[in-house]
Amino acid sequence: MELTMQSGTNVQVADAVFAVDYKESLIHQVVTAYMNAARAGSKAQKSRSAVSGGGAKPFRQKGTGRARQGTIRSPIMRSGGVTFAAVPRDYAQKVNRKMYRGALRSILSELARQNRLVVVEDFMLDTPKTKQFLAKLDEMSIDQRDALIVMEQPDENLMLASRNLYHVDVRSVVELDPVSLIGFGKVVFTLAALKILEERLT
Repeated sequence: MELTMQSGTNVQVADAVFAVDYKESLIHQVVTAYMNAARAGSKAQKSRSAVSGGGAKPFRQKGTGRARQGTIRSPIMRSGGVTFAAVPRDYAQKVNRKMYRGALRSILSELARQNRLVVVEDFMLDTPKTKQFLAKLDEMSIDQRDALIVMEQPDENLMLASRNLYHVDVRSVVELDPVSLIGFGKVVFTLAALKILEERLT
């Protein structure tokens, strides 16, 4: 298939990457797994075995009129451990490479169908100025509040010029992920970045 660049020229791309069916369930599974992998899972509490102290029996077994106790770190005692203590856990879900690449292909194809995929020859700035960056977006009729710029390699001027904008992000093609692709209204690819991604997904 062909994609029309911002300059008006057409670029030939692989149908296997930019013209596949939209697989909602696959995209949902991959996006959920990606977001779960980012969770810290660091919630933790101390059980009776983790609380310090409690080596000695607090009082004798019989004759006190109280319920028998073996340790002062029991959950029913003050300063004791938590009964069902939370432990650190891993929220990661297994997603194999074929599923991950299939989800990326499906997302890219849907972006192309919805005219949310923009291809430019290059996206370079002379100086790291936000005003110059916004002017470049306006030239391409791209909403300056909702855009992802994908480069073939990181560009310091572009990074500095865009970092103060709330919902604009600049990434290299190797940093691309499914969550960032679906999270922006427009995804702007440089031609070199598009070809790198196409090669990786075919």
